[in-house]
Amino acid sequence: MNRTAPPTDAQLVDFVLREARMLDEQRYDDWLDLFAEDGFYWMPLAPGQADPRLHTSLMYEDKLLLKVRIERLHGLRTFSQQPGSRGHHLLQQPTVEARDDAARRYTTRTSFHYVETRRDEQALYAGWATHTLVPDAAGALRIELKRVDLVNCDAAFGNIQLFM
Repeated sequence: MNRTAPPTDAQLVDFVLREARMLDEQRYDDWLDLFAEDGFYWMPLAPGQADPRLHTSLMYEDKLLLKVRIERLHGLRTFSQQPGSRGHHLLQQPTVEARDDAARRYTTRTSFHYVETRRDEQALYAGWATHTLVPDAAGALRIELKRVDLVNCDAAFGNIQLFM
């Protein structure tokens, strides 16, 4: 395993900003490559939810499930995406919440507003994203966990088509 210098806070913040831009630009395959092989995308169903396995979540997807969703978004027979949904993130400046250089694990938190739109329908979501980042063998940052906490996570939602 390559032991490169630990990332700076600025590099961690830049990673989060680039990740959101990839989603806004619908570069889903590039976005998926940001995940560690054992990475997860988690959207809790209840405020303060501590465990995705013991409680129902809005989403709790490993890299394989994320890949399946991305393939569905690209699919010509995905009629719910004809025309496709679009999304836009408005992010507050991400903050580095924790850094453990010895364990090579870093946590950021970013408050956001996110708009998802398709045809004449538009949905606004607000919350915060917590990224747990780890370097891979080559030293590139990867997402071990992206947790998206919506302010109203326990509300009734329609279909959330894209990734926040």
